[in-house]
Amino acid sequence: MNLLSTLPTLLLQALALVIGIVVHESAHALAAYLLGDRTARERGRISLNPLAHIDPFGTLILPLIMLAAGGPVFAFAKPVPVHLGNLKHPKRDELIVALAGPASNILLAALSAAGLALFTGAALAWGMDAAAYRLGYSFFIMSVVINLSLAFFNLIPLPPLDGSTVLVLFLKGEALNSYYRIQRYAMPILIAVLYLLPTVTGVDLIGSYFDLTVYPLADLLVGTALGAVTLH
Repeated sequence: MNLLSTLPTLLLQALALVIGIVVHESAHALAAYLLGDRTARERGRISLNPLAHIDPFGTLILPLIMLAAGGPVFAFAKPVPVHLGNLKHPKRDELIVALAGPASNILLAALSAAGLALFTGAALAWGMDAAAYRLGYSFFIMSVVINLSLAFFNLIPLPPLDGSTVLVLFLKGEALNSYYRIQRYAMPILIAVLYLLPTVTGVDLIGSYFDLTVYPLADLLVGTALGAVTLH
């Protein structure tokens, strides 16, 4: 399969990924603003403009390197600035801000499934061209899977992922100190889990994690969406 034949799929994947990341970061910023911290809003981070969120390395260079390496691909945007002292209830609100990103991706996955149902119904009613239907169908499916992947991947408790913020709130004493020591090696650990561990041992922890979270939920959303079309 040559690049020309796969280019539309790659572009649709990139589009779904960019939309997912932009919504994710905007959700963090909006949650912080609603809870009393105006920092992210004043820096233009409550925005659907990708340029407000793109990190040159994390959003562009790193995914391209991973794509070229043939392994799993992930990306991250510029961190949303949050000043905890401005939040009304700092500990509780920090948790809400951290979870707002993954929650927004789960919501976007559900909306993508609803979009799939509407698109498929329209295609059946209007006799849409088969090639155009395949592209639209692929986009909505990819949007469901990519957004669920973003949500659950970001819940992994390693920085810069949101799960690290969530976990810290529940650790105390020596457990918290040990976690802070581990945090310094977060990126090498993440790369090892994504690439070295599957290559050397055949154990794919991220794949197993997604098998329990992302894919069953994606199947449920897509199955429900297509079932709704069939019923009508």
